[in-house]
Amino acid sequence: MEIRAAEPRDVDAAVALHDALVPYLVTTRGALARRTGTGNAPGRGTFAAVGDDATLAGWATDGLIAGSDPLDGELRVLVRPEYRRRGIGTRLLEATHANLRAAGATSARVFADPGSVAWAARFGYRQTRQVHYAGIDPRKAPELPEIPSGVELLPAGAVDPRLLYEADMVAQRTKPGDAKISTRPYDDWLAGVWRNPDTVLDLSVAAVYEGRVVAFTLGLGDHTMIWSKMTSTLPEYRGRGLAKLVKAAALHRAAEAGVHGAYTANYDGNTPMIAVNEWLGYHRIATHAVLICPL
Repeated sequence: MEIRAAEPRDVDAAVALHDALVPYLVTTRGALARRTGTGNAPGRGTFAAVGDDATLAGWATDGLIAGSDPLDGELRVLVRPEYRRRGIGTRLLEATHANLRAAGATSARVFADPGSVAWAARFGYRQTRQVHYAGIDPRKAPELPEIPSGVELLPAGAVDPRLLYEADMVAQRTKPGDAKISTRPYDDWLAGVWRNPDTVLDLSVAAVYEGRVVAFTLGLGDHTMIWSKMTSTLPEYRGRGLAKLVKAAALHRAAEAGVHGAYTANYDGNTPMIAVNEWLGYHRIATHAVLICPL
């Protein structure tokens, strides 16, 4: 079994692997083509486990958590069931760890199937919490709630990116999670979020009030499937239904664009957002363990 840097020729098999094992994680062909087309770099690796018969038996990715201090990494490891217990997962995990260390990451985070928690503990991982995945057909979203007086709903692409950046920085610092987020430079955010070809700005929505973005939801994916990357409301505007409003509006836009699946994830302690998603009609698909390992 060869463990090597993933290449563009692996993309179709990798998408099929994700769709078979974790379809709710929204892995698109375009995203993987762009990722494998630029090659590996410290803190941004993609690895393939390939057998002698050219079968893609496993896949792993790693990345840095932007704005984290100390610098944290995250990763994903997938192995086909029929190839497990052969050391493939171990080799893929070691490859991602080495790549994150090369970038200066001090820890690695992974969302893992509960059945792999004991295995991951052998490498120093400990569970901190759980994360719940949920999905919805956007065409089944409820009617849009009443828009409060003075609030304007806009597609994210129509908003001044600096305003969205300022709201996102507040969201990153106040969101539930284990990574400690400090500040992300605007130019880095602009390249990594606003200009990221995986960000669907036309299917993302911002609520603007008195010249500020007071709530927003950002999606990743394409116009068939989308992943809710972040939904947040500025602290002083919470409790007014704005998160429900922007997510409902985004689902309506997704339905009009032909999207057939919208997916999201919430930590088990994030009760307000779980309630919003349940009101919207999201159904729970899976629960994973959040595992962290010092590097």
